[in-house]
Amino acid sequence: MESVLVQKPSKITNGIIKLEGSKSISNRVQIIRALTGKDFAIDNLSISDDSKNLATLLSQSGDTYDTGHAGTCYRFMTGYLSIQDGEQILTGSERMKGRPIGPLVDALRSLGAQIDYMENEGYPPLRIGSLDKSNYNKNISISGSVSSQYLSSLLMIAPVLPDGLQLQITDKLVSRPYLDMTLRIMERFGVKHSWINETTIDVPHQDYVAQDFTVESDWSAASYHYIIAAFSEEASITLEGLFEDSLQGDSAIVKIAESFGVRSTFKNDQLVLTKDASLKKDIFEYDFLQAPDLAQSVAVMAAGLGIYSVFTGLDTLKIKETDRITALRQELEKLQVFVSLLPAKFSPKSDVEYYAINGTVSAENPVEIETYKDHRMAMAFAPIAAIVPMRILKPKVVTKSYSNYWKDLETLGFTLDYQN
Repeated sequence: MESVLVQKPSKITNGIIKLEGSKSISNRVQIIRALTGKDFAIDNLSISDDSKNLATLLSQSGDTYDTGHAGTCYRFMTGYLSIQDGEQILTGSERMKGRPIGPLVDALRSLGAQIDYMENEGYPPLRIGSLDKSNYNKNISISGSVSSQYLSSLLMIAPVLPDGLQLQITDKLVSRPYLDMTLRIMERFGVKHSWINETTIDVPHQDYVAQDFTVESDWSAASYHYIIAAFSEEASITLEGLFEDSLQGDSAIVKIAESFGVRSTFKNDQLVLTKDASLKKDIFEYDFLQAPDLAQSVAVMAAGLGIYSVFTGLDTLKIKETDRITALRQELEKLQVFVSLLPAKFSPKSDVEYYAINGTVSAENPVEIETYKDHRMAMAFAPIAAIVPMRILKPKVVTKSYSNYWKDLETLGFTLDYQN
């Protein structure tokens, strides 16, 4: 299937959606299960391509590992393979070969890992040998400004290292909630840690305790249903499997969406979204440094409702599945909405990039949206069909994180017309 025409005849949205398990939590728990060396049940495990790919990699017996487009898998497998016996090759897609891995490799090398670049310095693929225990160093440092997944990769292997790990984080820390998620999940499996100061985490050598685990549903996936609620005249959307006390930083969408007229109500493990236009603001400003995966969803909400918005904290978006800032700019322009980097003289802080989103979605005919092999581009733009018909190219890309996405849209009253 090459494209899907998405439309929504009604401005009223009602339905119950059982969201898939969180990809972020699933992937961390799978790595931890492998590190325990024991099998245990993981309930509500994500059925995303990324999580299925990681499960395959962790169970294979060969010496060449291919993560495809999955950046999380690549970073987590880099740490995991660095403490395994023998020599392995870790590779990925052409896009993956253009995504930096240098800071994590440098940190692992200082730990004692034997890692070589096979093509371009600082980028996949990698040749990974066994940890040199005679050259082992528990005190390492890494920048927190590129990806929190580097830190998570290191922390998850920390308790099984000969003397644990003392990890110093230099520079500003992006996506702090994902780091906290990692540490909290490790705690669930009996691993203790301590902050020596504001920048250094100490994880002693200790054993993971194998035990069954239930994965919370995915808040990133929930964000697309917030868009639908925001674009509806009336809405009552029930999302199952989400916890008010969430491990996931993307639960920040609860507060963010109030500015776009969406109210959230928790009932046990259900979340009900309702439309409340009285909450909507005329201007919105937010720093996405701690929740970058929400940026596309919120940008589309702003565009659909014509709410002038200023975004900061988009530092990591340029090295995702695609350059997400450029992708947003190019596709929103088709809808008469403009994403602009504000000149430094208009920025309150000279070292921070501020992006303005200005305009209101407008089109007379179905608009064709490129997805750039990025699942979040497809899922963020499709709900605009509640305003104008949308043709989404390469719709299967959503399986990277949300396999039932199109089925769930139909449950909420969208019509889909696939074309090859």
